Amino acid sequence: MITIMIRLKQATCLAAAVLALGVSGSAQAQKPAAAKTVQKAAPVAAKVYLTPTCGCCSKWVDHMKAAGFDLVREMMPQAEYEKVAPRQKVPARLQSCHTAVIGKYVIEGHVPADVVRQLLKEAPAAVVGLSAPNMPIGSPGMEGPGAKPYPIMAFKADGSSYEYARR
Repeated sequence: MITIMIRLKQATCLAAAVLALGVSGSAQAQKPAAAKTVQKAAPVAAKVYLTPTCGCCSKWVDHMKAAGFDLVREMMPQAEYEKVAPRQKVPARLQSCHTAVIGKYVIEGHVPADVVRQLLKEAPAAVVGLSAPNMPIGSPGMEGPGAKPYPIMAFKADGSSYEYARR
């Protein structure tokens, strides 16, 4: 079931990217989701796990690098990637198309850099990580028409979660 959900999410990513290109006429017309200035800080150890076929994931990595995060990409086949989020204690309902480990936190999906920075600053002890579930249009890497406000969820090791931020 999780395999189907992840593949469906990746297909959604590809469809959103194609739609965004079709609406704008060119990739250069797209603006980053976080148009506001994001303050850069000292690099934090970070790794992102993703498949080589997901373009929205690469765009999210670019967003994070532009905000000062030093992410190392670990590309892997789909079957191997599907084991990463469960191993990192990401609840199935919050899993997405890529998983990052930044400092001691897990970042699942298209979480904006400023929210990651807020998490690192606040450092809540009980939180395992953050997720932007369902690859929301308008999030970093998922730019396109029809963007709506979306939640960024914090999750704990016991699987519980709560809304941490909204963009």
